[in-house]
Amino acid sequence: MSTGALGTGVAARGPGRPRASGHDERILDAVIGLIERDQKVTVSAVVAASGVSRAALYRRWPSLPELVAAALDKGRATIEIDTSGDIKEAIVSMMFGDPVAVRGSTYSDRRFRARMALVMQNPELQRAYWTSHIRRRRVSFLAALAVAQERGDLRDDLDLEACIDLINGVFYYQIVVRGASMADPDTLARCREAFEVAWRGMSADPSEGDVR
Repeated sequence: MSTGALGTGVAARGPGRPRASGHDERILDAVIGLIERDQKVTVSAVVAASGVSRAALYRRWPSLPELVAAALDKGRATIEIDTSGDIKEAIVSMMFGDPVAVRGSTYSDRRFRARMALVMQNPELQRAYWTSHIRRRRVSFLAALAVAQERGDLRDDLDLEACIDLINGVFYYQIVVRGASMADPDTLARCREAFEVAWRGMSADPSEGDVR
């Protein structure tokens, strides 16, 4: 994948100029198609596959890594955690409930693995994906942990961002290191047990951290 600004040498458009209907979808679908066919993602390749002009790309994404990051995130479900009841149970329901609902019905395991491979190869893409997508998906999780902390369920000295890294890391380890599938009941059981260990360490009262 090439890197750098898409708009180098191209005059900037006015902020009020309307976008043609459907262009975003065509561009993102073209990028996804190139990735799934293991073809190099370049501006020329995206233009050819989408039928959309370079100018249209320039108006939407300032760099190729940001365009690829948007394509990799297309179809992912928005994470929402209900904080009106028990926070832990709401998180468990979100993380260990319907995996399609959590991931998104059109976000395939193949897309996830392609994303992992691409971001590991390209630090610029990794930074773009973190800034524009991963951080956004953590907002609800962070808010839920903050509510649990305010209620006295979690220790008040916790770094909540680090807690999210810890919990999410359980799942990434299974997929990236062990090569396991999240559709495997044994994999889910390992993740659930690891989550319980983490929650006990986070809990203000550790004796209540393993209520299932």
